[in-house]
Amino acid sequence: MKKKAIKIIIALILYAISMVIKFENEWINNGIFIISYIIVGFEIVKKAIRNIFRGKVFDENFLMTIATIGAFGIGEYPEAVAVMLFYQVGELFQSYAVDKSRKSIASLMDIRPDFANLWQDGDIKKVDPDEVKIGDKIIVKPGEKIPLDGIILEGKTTLDTKALTGESSPREVLEGEEVLSGCINLNGVIKVEVKKEYGESTVSKILELVENASSKKSKSENFITKFAKYYTPIVVIIAVILAIVPPLILGIETFSDWIYRALSFLVVSCPCALVISIPLSFFGGIGGASKMGILVKGSNYLEALSHAEIVVFDKTGTLTKGVFEVQKIEPVQISKEELLEVVAYAENYSNHPISESIKQVYERKIKENEINDYQELSGLGITAKIKGKEVLVGNEKLMNTRKIEFEKCNEIGTILYVAIENKYAGYILISDTIKEDAKTTIHELKKNNIKQTVMLTGDRKKVGENVAEKLGMDKVYTDLLPADKVEKVEELLKAKSEKGKLVFVGDGINDSPVLTLADIGIAMGGLGADSAIEAADIVIMTDEPSKLIKAIKLSKKTMRIVRENIIFAIFVKIVVLVLTAVGVSTMWEAVFADVGVSIIAILNALRALRKIN
Repeated sequence: MKKKAIKIIIALILYAISMVIKFENEWINNGIFIISYIIVGFEIVKKAIRNIFRGKVFDENFLMTIATIGAFGIGEYPEAVAVMLFYQVGELFQSYAVDKSRKSIASLMDIRPDFANLWQDGDIKKVDPDEVKIGDKIIVKPGEKIPLDGIILEGKTTLDTKALTGESSPREVLEGEEVLSGCINLNGVIKVEVKKEYGESTVSKILELVENASSKKSKSENFITKFAKYYTPIVVIIAVILAIVPPLILGIETFSDWIYRALSFLVVSCPCALVISIPLSFFGGIGGASKMGILVKGSNYLEALSHAEIVVFDKTGTLTKGVFEVQKIEPVQISKEELLEVVAYAENYSNHPISESIKQVYERKIKENEINDYQELSGLGITAKIKGKEVLVGNEKLMNTRKIEFEKCNEIGTILYVAIENKYAGYILISDTIKEDAKTTIHELKKNNIKQTVMLTGDRKKVGENVAEKLGMDKVYTDLLPADKVEKVEELLKAKSEKGKLVFVGDGINDSPVLTLADIGIAMGGLGADSAIEAADIVIMTDEPSKLIKAIKLSKKTMRIVRENIIFAIFVKIVVLVLTAVGVSTMWEAVFADVGVSIIAILNALRALRKIN
């Protein structure tokens, strides 16, 4: 870009000198114009000649070359240089716009690790991440990027996950927890056992998605490619007819007048504004999405999302956190603290997620010497002596088996009934929690003209319907196996309109077939299964369902920009083409219709980069 800018400045100075200073010998002025033209136009002429030999005759380089050399031929030196000069200014704007779009996407490229500290027999060896194998141990020091996915063997630290998820708040990780490549280690030294090779790691998969993001063309881009293919030779033929027929056959005016008009016609007809700005609009949209933690695998998916009509959600991990949390502690004749303590002690030796959620809320250290006669009763619960008292913690079957009178709880979730010394002591309600932004997401989808919101879940009817009711979903289907989910999505695909699109949002391995089947598959990428991320067309890196609203708004905004550019460019070109053909407009108007329209369209396309609030 710097080189191009320097060339333009030098050519512009020479052009200004020749325009302002009128030398006695006209050839000195013309010579300066030619030097200016060579500086700014040599690359374009070279490309045009090279493309002719490659069989790609009718492109913008050919049009600019023939128009400007033709202008020299009829003695219009200032206009010939001006056309090439302004064209290069337009190209500079394009380079700047593409660079800006690419940088916003390439901000994700900063997650690429440069090396891995391989631990071998007490020594640390700096190696390429590709050389590390599954099962190898690596050391990650403060300030370094985690190069590969793995499990922490030793140490604890805080991770900056911003590059992966877009989240600004750091996350603490301890021994035994999973760490993902691309995160930055902020403080502690950790030893990690590698669980995935670099090619299969999170960072590698994301980079692959980004690098291939613009490879899949949208219908609008395909239209422009086909349009330019037929349009360019047609306008060249019209220009030739315009240069020959009126003066030779009809005897109207001179050859030079009509050649000038034909050359102006060629300059105007160049479809640069369309060819450049349409892909750039989509590229900008993909860049804008990446700023918000949304990876779009192709511009075709961005375009399709603007026609979303039905949105189908998985429940667990998508609309709910997929993590058990204590929702309610209801003691009977003891305090909440006492009930929680008794249950935490009883659940101490269990690794079940429900037990973990109890211990997480209790927080204090458990004195294991106060736990005796611990026994897990399959399908019932736990019995143990806590501080010398017999404690029962489990489901209603356990209470019935021990003939303990208790008050049945009818709330949704997992209920742990508690008895101390064969006397009912209350219950603790544990359930999966709805994500904070899930309800807002459903409400906003309806505001954005989504006709139907549907939830598919393998959960029990009572649990699924309760979540759907709280969120305000239109439909819910429960007790579904993966094959049942596919069947339901196939039914919904038949129900949508011809132009409408069905979006499926999920995160689990069992969602992969449905993500592939849907018009647009969207995966939760933060904690989602690899297979779901692989099968999806769009990945939400932060696991926030509300990002779906932003993605839809961005796709609609991008499509609006694309339509504006197409209508504006074609309208201006048609007007100026007609005016040029009848001799009203000159080459200067032709320059505006080509380069001016391109610049305006490019600047408009850059709006797609802005974040959606």
